[in-house]
Formats: sequence, C-alpha cells, structure tokens
Amino acid sequence: MDAPVRLAKVRTVTGRLTHNLRSDALDNRERILDAARAAFAAEGLHVPMREIARRAGVGPATLYRRFPTKEMLATEAFIDQMRACEVIVEEGLADPDPWHGFCRVIERTCELHARDRGFTAAFMSAFPNAMDFAASREYTLNAVAELARRAKAAGHLRPDFVLDDLILVLMANNGIDATSPAGRVAACRRFAALAIQAFRASPDASPLPPAARMVPAMSIPRHTIDRR
Repeated sequence: MDAPVRLAKVRTVTGRLTHNLRSDALDNRERILDAARAAFAAEGLHVPMREIARRAGVGPATLYRRFPTKEMLATEAFIDQMRACEVIVEEGLADPDPWHGFCRVIERTCELHARDRGFTAAFMSAFPNAMDFAASREYTLNAVAELARRAKAAGHLRPDFVLDDLILVLMANNGIDATSPAGRVAACRRFAALAIQAFRASPDASPLPPAARMVPAMSIPRHTIDRR
C-alpha cells in the first residue's frame, strides 16, 4: 500500500475517533446537566455531586472534569431560569400600567421559583462567586426596583415597599410544600395573590415594621432600594 494511501486512511480513522470523542463528551455534558436540573428542581441544591453523576450515568471523574464544582454546575444548569427571570421583569417594565406589570412579575416569579426548588437558593446567592449569575441576578433586581418605583409613583404600590420585601416573598414561597409539583404551583399562585394584596397601596394600611436586609450576600446597589 502506498504511503499516501495509508496516511489518508489513518487520517480518516483519527477524524472519526475525534468526532466520536467530541460527540460522547457533548452527550455526557447534556446528561449531566439534565440530571442536575431534575435533581435541583425536585430536591434543592443539597444533592451530592456523586448522586448527580450516578443519575446521569457517568463516573464522578467525568462529572468533575466537566464541572469541577457544584457552583459551576448549578450556574450552567440555571441559565434558562435566569434568562426567564430577565424576560419576566422586562415584560413587566414594558407594561403601560406599572401596577399590573408589578403584579405580573410577582405572580410569574413566584411560579418560576416554585417549579424549581434549587433555583431559589441559587438566586439567593448560594454561589456568590458565580459572576455571570450574580450579574444577571443584579440586573433582575434592579429592574424590579425600577418597576416598584413606577408603581409607587402611580399610587398603587404601598410607599413603604422595599426590594427586600420581594426577597422575603421568595424565601416564603420557597418554603411551600405540597404532595405534588402541581399542588406546589397552585399553592404558590394563591400565596402570590395574598402577597400582592398586602403590597397594594391603601389609606387604611398600617405602617410596616422596619425592613431587614434578608440576604446580606446579595449585591443590590443601595440607590435602588427605597428604605423608609
């Protein structure tokens, strides 16, 4: 066999092996992310990495090679949810009625968090060193602060609302337990409706106690929080 022919065959085989390896690596990555999303959604962020590897059908070494820390894995797994949060507040800001937009943000955000138990913990800065995640979270909170300012100016949102009240709602919403995911979502919708009634401006509303910073690790620029 001529040398050029042999070389061509070697290149063909090598190319196939490289393609297969890349394909396998991508498949492993997607299986890991799918397993992580399902585990975090159902059980929160406390699921061990080795358990995620087992559910994904890969070895722990493969998992750690792709995602050396749980922080990196969770950040990647929650990209879609973070983008969904951004879209929710962007649509709220685009609503010509700021109170309606504010209510929709509360309703949809509570439901998004109710569908994924791990996402609330991640949103609350369980992984403060995940810079991309932190930037998206800060953008979302700043947008909610602007929407709240508009709703107050329109006279519909109680004047003593502060952004920490939203964090308090999300923390309480995360504590809702139910026998099924559908039951959890139904309960969160009722809870959101109750929270919205409490946020509505009313001349008969009693003043709230002083606001407490709910999550010190979260980076919320001070000028975005209206403290009374």
